[in-house]
Amino acid sequence: MDTAHDIREFLATRRAKITPQQAGLPAFGSNRRVPGLRREEVALLAGVSIDYYVRLERGHLAGASEEVLDAVANALQLDEAERAHLYDLAAAQRRRPARRAKKPRGPIPVSIQRVLDSMADTPAFVRNGRLDILATNRLGRALYAPLFAADAPRPVNIARFKLLSPAGRDFFPDWETSLNTTVSLLRTEAGRAPHDSDLTGLIGELVTRSEEFRTAWAKHNVRLHHTGSKPFRHPEIGEIRLDFDAMDLPAQPGLTLTVYSAEPGTRDHDALVLLSAWAATEDLQAPTQAQS
Repeated sequence: MDTAHDIREFLATRRAKITPQQAGLPAFGSNRRVPGLRREEVALLAGVSIDYYVRLERGHLAGASEEVLDAVANALQLDEAERAHLYDLAAAQRRRPARRAKKPRGPIPVSIQRVLDSMADTPAFVRNGRLDILATNRLGRALYAPLFAADAPRPVNIARFKLLSPAGRDFFPDWETSLNTTVSLLRTEAGRAPHDSDLTGLIGELVTRSEEFRTAWAKHNVRLHHTGSKPFRHPEIGEIRLDFDAMDLPAQPGLTLTVYSAEPGTRDHDALVLLSAWAATEDLQAPTQAQS
Protein backbone atom coordinates (compact mmCIF):
# COMPACT_ATOMS: atom_id res chain seq x y z
CA MET A 1 0.00 0.00 0.00
CA ASP A 2 1.15 3.57 -0.73
CA THR A 3 0.42 5.21 2.61
CA ALA A 4 1.13 8.75 1.38
CA HIS A 5 -1.34 8.27 -1.48
CA ASP A 6 -3.95 6.90 0.92
CA ILE A 7 -3.49 9.91 3.21
CA ARG A 8 -3.95 12.32 0.29
CA GLU A 9 -7.08 10.58 -0.92
CA PHE A 10 -8.57 10.20 2.54
CA LEU A 11 -8.13 13.83 3.58
CA ALA A 12 -9.27 15.15 0.18
CA THR A 13 -12.41 13.02 0.14
CA ARG A 14 -13.30 13.96 3.73
CA ARG A 15 -12.76 17.65 2.94
CA ALA A 16 -15.05 17.37 -0.08
CA LYS A 17 -17.89 16.08 2.12
CA ILE A 18 -18.05 19.12 4.44
CA THR A 19 -19.71 22.33 3.25
CA PRO A 20 -18.78 25.73 4.68
CA GLN A 21 -22.25 25.93 6.21
CA GLN A 22 -21.74 22.59 8.00
CA ALA A 23 -18.42 23.85 9.30
CA GLY A 24 -19.93 27.13 10.51
CA LEU A 25 -18.11 29.21 7.92
CA PRO A 26 -19.58 31.86 5.60
CA ALA A 27 -19.84 30.71 2.00
CA PHE A 28 -18.41 33.60 0.07
CA GLY A 29 -19.86 33.54 -3.41
CA SER A 30 -21.35 30.66 -5.34
CA ASN A 31 -18.44 30.16 -7.72
CA ARG A 32 -16.50 27.62 -5.67
CA ARG A 33 -14.15 25.23 -7.44
CA VAL A 34 -14.40 22.49 -4.85
CA PRO A 35 -17.55 20.71 -3.62
CA GLY A 36 -16.60 21.03 0.04
CA LEU A 37 -14.10 22.94 2.11
CA ARG A 38 -11.00 24.56 0.67
CA ARG A 39 -7.64 23.64 2.15
CA GLU A 40 -7.28 27.08 3.70
CA GLU A 41 -10.65 26.66 5.40
CA VAL A 42 -9.60 23.34 6.94
CA ALA A 43 -6.35 24.97 8.07
CA LEU A 44 -8.33 27.81 9.68
CA LEU A 45 -10.65 25.40 11.48
CA ALA A 46 -7.74 23.23 12.64
CA GLY A 47 -5.67 26.16 13.82
CA VAL A 48 -2.66 25.43 11.62
CA SER A 49 -1.02 27.32 8.79
CA ILE A 50 -2.21 26.72 5.24
CA ASP A 51 1.30 25.59 4.25
CA TYR A 52 1.37 23.03 7.05
CA TYR A 53 -2.08 21.67 6.21
CA VAL A 54 -1.16 21.39 2.52
CA ARG A 55 1.86 19.35 3.58
CA LEU A 56 -0.39 17.08 5.65
CA GLU A 57 -2.80 16.58 2.77
CA ARG A 58 0.07 15.78 0.44
CA GLY A 59 0.64 12.69 2.53
CA HIS A 60 3.04 13.75 5.27
CA LEU A 61 1.45 12.74 8.57
CA ALA A 62 4.48 11.11 10.18
CA GLY A 63 5.51 14.24 12.08
CA ALA A 64 2.02 15.36 13.08
CA SER A 65 1.36 15.42 16.81
CA GLU A 66 -1.70 13.94 18.46
CA GLU A 67 -3.04 17.46 18.99
CA VAL A 68 -2.71 18.27 15.29
CA LEU A 69 -4.40 15.03 14.27
CA ASP A 70 -7.24 15.75 16.69
CA ALA A 71 -7.58 19.29 15.34
CA VAL A 72 -7.74 18.07 11.73
CA ALA A 73 -10.23 15.34 12.69
CA ASN A 74 -12.44 17.93 14.39
CA ALA A 75 -12.20 20.33 11.47
CA LEU A 76 -13.25 17.58 9.05
CA GLN A 77 -15.96 16.33 11.45
CA LEU A 78 -14.64 12.78 11.28
CA ASP A 79 -16.67 10.02 12.90
CA GLU A 80 -15.15 7.41 15.21
CA ALA A 81 -14.07 5.07 12.40
CA GLU A 82 -12.63 7.89 10.29
CA ARG A 83 -10.72 9.34 13.24
CA ALA A 84 -9.23 5.93 14.04
CA HIS A 85 -8.29 5.52 10.37
CA LEU A 86 -6.49 8.88 10.36
CA TYR A 87 -4.44 7.77 13.36
CA ASP A 88 -3.74 4.41 11.72
CA LEU A 89 -2.44 6.13 8.59
CA ALA A 90 -0.18 8.39 10.66
CA ALA A 91 1.13 5.41 12.67
CA ALA A 92 1.74 3.39 9.51
CA GLN A 93 3.77 6.21 8.03
CA ARG A 94 5.91 6.51 11.16
CA ARG A 95 6.80 2.83 11.03
CA ARG A 96 9.46 1.71 8.62
CA PRO A 97 8.28 -1.11 6.37
CA ALA A 98 10.06 -4.15 7.70
CA ARG A 99 10.58 -7.55 6.17
CA ARG A 100 8.14 -9.68 8.10
CA ALA A 101 8.09 -13.41 8.44
CA LYS A 102 5.13 -14.97 6.71
CA LYS A 103 2.43 -15.94 9.17
CA PRO A 104 1.81 -19.66 9.47
CA ARG A 105 -1.39 -20.93 7.88
CA GLY A 106 -2.05 -23.48 10.58
CA PRO A 107 -5.39 -23.87 12.34
CA ILE A 108 -6.64 -21.35 14.84
CA PRO A 109 -6.31 -22.38 18.51
CA VAL A 110 -8.37 -25.41 19.45
CA SER A 111 -9.87 -23.45 22.35
CA ILE A 112 -11.48 -20.99 19.93
CA GLN A 113 -12.97 -23.83 17.90
CA ARG A 114 -14.39 -25.25 21.13
CA VAL A 115 -16.02 -21.90 21.87
CA LEU A 116 -17.53 -21.85 18.39
CA ASP A 117 -18.81 -25.41 18.69
CA SER A 118 -20.39 -24.67 22.06
CA MET A 119 -22.75 -22.16 20.40
CA ALA A 120 -24.98 -24.82 18.91
CA ASP A 121 -28.04 -22.64 18.27
CA THR A 122 -26.39 -19.59 16.72
CA PRO A 123 -24.28 -19.23 13.55
CA ALA A 124 -20.79 -18.07 14.43
CA PHE A 125 -17.48 -17.70 12.64
CA VAL A 126 -14.01 -16.20 13.06
CA ARG A 127 -12.51 -13.98 10.38
CA ASN A 128 -9.40 -11.88 9.97
CA GLY A 129 -9.17 -8.27 8.78
CA ARG A 130 -9.04 -9.37 5.13
CA LEU A 131 -12.46 -11.04 5.63
CA ASP A 132 -11.08 -14.56 5.25
CA ILE A 133 -13.35 -16.98 7.12
CA LEU A 134 -10.93 -18.98 9.24
CA ALA A 135 -13.27 -21.07 11.38
CA THR A 136 -16.98 -21.67 11.88
CA ASN A 137 -19.36 -23.72 13.95
CA ARG A 138 -21.77 -26.08 12.21
CA LEU A 139 -24.56 -23.49 11.92
CA GLY A 140 -22.14 -20.81 10.73
CA ARG A 141 -20.96 -23.04 7.92
CA ALA A 142 -24.58 -23.84 7.08
CA LEU A 143 -25.45 -20.15 6.87
CA TYR A 144 -22.46 -19.42 4.65
CA ALA A 145 -22.77 -22.67 2.69
CA PRO A 146 -22.50 -20.97 -0.75
CA LEU A 147 -19.04 -19.66 0.19
CA PHE A 148 -17.87 -23.22 0.86
CA ALA A 149 -19.31 -24.70 -2.32
CA ALA A 150 -16.85 -26.53 -4.54
CA ASP A 151 -17.10 -23.90 -7.29
CA ALA A 152 -16.78 -20.87 -4.96
CA PRO A 153 -13.58 -18.77 -5.00
CA ARG A 154 -10.70 -19.84 -2.76
CA PRO A 155 -9.49 -19.11 -0.18
CA VAL A 156 -12.88 -18.63 1.49
CA ASN A 157 -13.23 -14.87 1.68
CA ILE A 158 -16.40 -12.79 2.04
CA ALA A 159 -15.23 -9.99 -0.25
CA ARG A 160 -13.97 -12.32 -2.98
CA PHE A 161 -17.23 -14.31 -2.97
CA LYS A 162 -19.41 -11.21 -2.91
CA LEU A 163 -17.67 -9.56 -5.85
CA LEU A 164 -16.35 -12.38 -7.99
CA SER A 165 -18.78 -15.27 -7.59
CA PRO A 166 -21.95 -15.37 -9.74
CA ALA A 167 -23.81 -16.43 -6.58
CA GLY A 168 -22.66 -13.41 -4.59
CA ARG A 169 -25.41 -11.01 -5.61
CA ASP A 170 -28.13 -13.55 -4.90
CA PHE A 171 -26.79 -14.58 -1.49
CA PHE A 172 -26.47 -10.95 -0.35
CA PRO A 173 -29.83 -9.44 -1.44
CA ASP A 174 -28.99 -5.90 -0.28
CA TRP A 175 -25.91 -6.17 -2.45
CA GLU A 176 -24.96 -2.51 -2.87
CA THR A 177 -25.14 -1.78 0.86
CA SER A 178 -23.25 -4.99 1.58
CA LEU A 179 -20.61 -4.06 -1.01
CA ASN A 180 -20.03 -0.65 0.57
CA THR A 181 -19.69 -2.22 4.01
CA THR A 182 -17.18 -4.76 2.72
CA VAL A 183 -15.08 -2.15 0.94
CA SER A 184 -15.12 0.12 4.00
CA LEU A 185 -13.91 -2.74 6.20
CA LEU A 186 -11.07 -3.54 3.81
CA ARG A 187 -10.15 0.14 3.61
CA THR A 188 -10.06 0.27 7.41
CA GLU A 189 -7.83 -2.80 7.52
CA ALA A 190 -5.53 -1.30 4.89
CA GLY A 191 -4.93 1.65 7.22
CA ARG A 192 -4.04 -0.69 10.07
CA ALA A 193 -1.90 -3.10 8.05
CA PRO A 194 -0.59 -1.33 4.93
CA HIS A 195 2.27 -3.83 4.54
CA ASP A 196 0.15 -6.98 4.66
CA SER A 197 1.03 -8.64 1.37
CA ASP A 198 -2.03 -10.91 1.44
CA LEU A 199 -4.31 -7.90 1.89
CA THR A 200 -2.54 -6.01 -0.88
CA GLY A 201 -2.94 -9.01 -3.16
CA LEU A 202 -6.66 -9.32 -2.41
CA ILE A 203 -7.30 -5.63 -3.05
CA GLY A 204 -5.28 -5.76 -6.25
CA GLU A 205 -7.32 -8.74 -7.43
CA LEU A 206 -10.63 -7.02 -6.65
CA VAL A 207 -9.59 -3.71 -8.22
CA THR A 208 -8.54 -5.53 -11.38
CA ARG A 209 -11.61 -7.74 -11.70
CA SER A 210 -14.50 -5.65 -10.33
CA GLU A 211 -15.55 -2.22 -11.55
CA GLU A 212 -17.95 -1.92 -8.60
CA PHE A 213 -15.08 -2.49 -6.19
CA ARG A 214 -12.90 0.10 -7.96
CA THR A 215 -15.65 2.71 -7.71
CA ALA A 216 -16.35 2.04 -4.03
CA TRP A 217 -12.65 1.81 -3.15
CA ALA A 218 -12.01 5.28 -4.60
CA LYS A 219 -14.48 6.81 -2.12
CA HIS A 220 -12.05 5.97 0.71
CA ASN A 221 -14.84 5.29 3.20
CA VAL A 222 -14.06 3.45 6.43
CA ARG A 223 -16.24 2.02 9.18
CA LEU A 224 -16.40 0.04 12.39
CA HIS A 225 -18.58 -3.05 12.24
CA HIS A 226 -19.59 -4.19 15.71
CA THR A 227 -23.36 -4.72 15.64
CA GLY A 228 -26.31 -4.49 13.28
CA SER A 229 -28.51 -6.70 11.13
CA LYS A 230 -27.84 -8.40 7.83
CA PRO A 231 -30.12 -10.03 5.23
CA PHE A 232 -29.28 -13.25 3.41
CA ARG A 233 -30.99 -15.20 0.62
CA HIS A 234 -30.04 -18.76 1.47
CA PRO A 235 -30.40 -21.38 -1.28
CA GLU A 236 -32.09 -23.84 1.09
CA ILE A 237 -34.21 -21.76 3.50
CA GLY A 238 -34.87 -18.58 1.51
CA GLU A 239 -34.59 -15.05 2.90
CA ILE A 240 -33.52 -14.46 6.48
CA ARG A 241 -32.39 -11.34 8.35
CA LEU A 242 -30.17 -11.87 11.37
CA ASP A 243 -28.76 -9.58 14.03
CA PHE A 244 -25.01 -9.77 14.37
CA ASP A 245 -22.45 -8.91 17.04
CA ALA A 246 -18.77 -8.81 16.14
CA MET A 247 -16.16 -9.02 18.88
CA ASP A 248 -12.38 -8.72 18.67
CA LEU A 249 -10.40 -11.60 20.18
CA PRO A 250 -7.75 -9.93 22.39
CA ALA A 251 -5.61 -13.07 22.62
CA GLN A 252 -5.59 -13.37 18.82
CA PRO A 253 -4.86 -9.85 17.46
CA GLY A 254 -6.55 -9.19 14.15
CA LEU A 255 -9.22 -11.87 14.54
CA THR A 256 -12.93 -11.15 14.99
CA LEU A 257 -15.66 -13.43 16.29
CA THR A 258 -19.06 -12.78 14.67
CA VAL A 259 -22.25 -14.27 16.09
CA TYR A 260 -25.72 -14.15 14.51
CA SER A 261 -29.05 -14.34 16.29
CA ALA A 262 -32.76 -13.76 15.75
CA GLU A 263 -35.47 -12.68 18.17
CA PRO A 264 -37.56 -15.67 19.31
CA GLY A 265 -41.05 -15.84 17.89
CA THR A 266 -40.16 -14.10 14.65
CA ARG A 267 -40.13 -15.43 11.10
CA ASP A 268 -36.33 -15.08 11.07
CA HIS A 269 -36.02 -17.21 14.20
CA ASP A 270 -38.18 -19.87 12.54
CA ALA A 271 -35.88 -19.72 9.51
CA LEU A 272 -32.87 -20.14 11.79
CA VAL A 273 -34.44 -23.27 13.29
CA LEU A 274 -35.01 -24.55 9.76
CA LEU A 275 -31.36 -23.83 8.91
CA SER A 276 -30.29 -25.85 11.97
CA ALA A 277 -32.41 -28.79 10.85
CA TRP A 278 -30.93 -28.63 7.34
CA ALA A 279 -27.40 -28.45 8.77
CA ALA A 280 -28.04 -31.58 10.81
CA THR A 281 -29.19 -33.53 7.78
CA GLU A 282 -26.25 -32.35 5.70
CA ASP A 283 -23.71 -33.27 8.39
CA LEU A 284 -21.76 -30.09 7.69
CA GLN A 285 -18.29 -30.13 9.14
CA ALA A 286 -16.99 -26.88 10.61
CA PRO A 287 -13.54 -26.03 9.23
CA THR A 288 -10.76 -24.92 11.50
CA GLN A 289 -9.34 -22.88 8.63
CA ALA A 290 -10.43 -22.11 5.08
CA GLN A 291 -8.38 -24.01 2.56
CA SER A 292 -6.68 -22.25 -0.34
